[in-house]
Amino acid sequence: MSYDVDAVRSSFPALRDGAAHFDGPGGSQVPEQVAAAVAATLTSPIANRGRLTRAERNADAVVVAARAAVADLVGGDPGGVVLGRSMTQLTYDLSRTLAAGWGPGDEVVVSRLDHDANVRPWVQAATARGATVRWADLDPETGELEPAAVAAVLSGRTRLVAVTGASNLIGTRPDVPAITALARDAGALTYVDGVHLTAHAPVDVAALGADLYACSPYKFLGPHLGCVIAAPALLETLHPDKLLPSTDAVPERFELGTLPYELLAGTTAAVDFLAGLGGSGSGGPDGDRRASLERGLAAVEAHEDRLRVRVEDALAQLPGVTLWSRARHRTPTLLLTAEGHPAADLSRGLAERDVNAPAGSFYAIEPARRLGLGDAGGLRIGMAPYTSDDDVGRLLAGLTELLAA
Repeated sequence: MSYDVDAVRSSFPALRDGAAHFDGPGGSQVPEQVAAAVAATLTSPIANRGRLTRAERNADAVVVAARAAVADLVGGDPGGVVLGRSMTQLTYDLSRTLAAGWGPGDEVVVSRLDHDANVRPWVQAATARGATVRWADLDPETGELEPAAVAAVLSGRTRLVAVTGASNLIGTRPDVPAITALARDAGALTYVDGVHLTAHAPVDVAALGADLYACSPYKFLGPHLGCVIAAPALLETLHPDKLLPSTDAVPERFELGTLPYELLAGTTAAVDFLAGLGGSGSGGPDGDRRASLERGLAAVEAHEDRLRVRVEDALAQLPGVTLWSRARHRTPTLLLTAEGHPAADLSRGLAERDVNAPAGSFYAIEPARRLGLGDAGGLRIGMAPYTSDDDVGRLLAGLTELLAA
């Protein structure tokens, strides 16, 4: 299907100031439909969830709709969608819950490719219970996390494997189905960080084989929230700490305190916007929204990948530039360094030209260190559904000028 980036961009008020945004991996811009949904919910009658008053029913409808939207987005079950403040917060909560059953002799596998939000919660939880942490290594030459690297640290004592769906630093998309199959054969659960992946490609949690899949709406055009998707039957086996009078029903038992209804409404609007890119809006009970999301995100993926290739080809011609995004299968997320030009200086120079491309390691401290970049990281260039060819032209012109200085 064709992809009309100008039509997409017209829905984003933030783009009207003229800046080119390559900072989507840190949080995307928001279409006006999302902002309108947030505002409408804030100004409507609202209360704690219930079925008696209109305000109670409004709150309940917002939550039900958000679970359905997130489930459609990733191919999950609405009854297994856990909502929270952030992916990091939910991962910490679930790490403590899962670790309650761990002890000396048990093992947890984490990777050198992952964002720290899918590393430190598991390391700390394992340490607190006396379990052993095993590390699956990243190949610094290729940027790949091979299934064989995970297989090398699995054993019959492995309780959980934490792995990313895509690196927010260098874009690497490891073979998650192969990794989750290895974990399953070892009798371990898998926790897949899909925060970066969900924004750039169609996702099917069943095809990935993920037992628990985490994502963040603010990376796919929505508000600042986190979600974890799992089979309701798995969630039924987990018993987090919670308040005595709060419900023990799944998935609500994992949601501490009152949910931010306005942000959940914005999340549904963001999913509907992505579905609209596939030729339909909110869909309905016939499952049309899921099909529209698959088409829409496939179109986004093709658009962003074309721009990624254009940027990569141009950067290869610039002297002294090293591209660290080298994996066979990757998102449109590039990390670069340039000899004699600190990444922070390049980011500052681009910002002066109204091109937003941040520098750093972006909480992906393990891969940054494994690549030899340390905490300084590099300059990160991330495409988004609203990135245009004109944006790319301005980025490349700015980098060319800065590197020539």
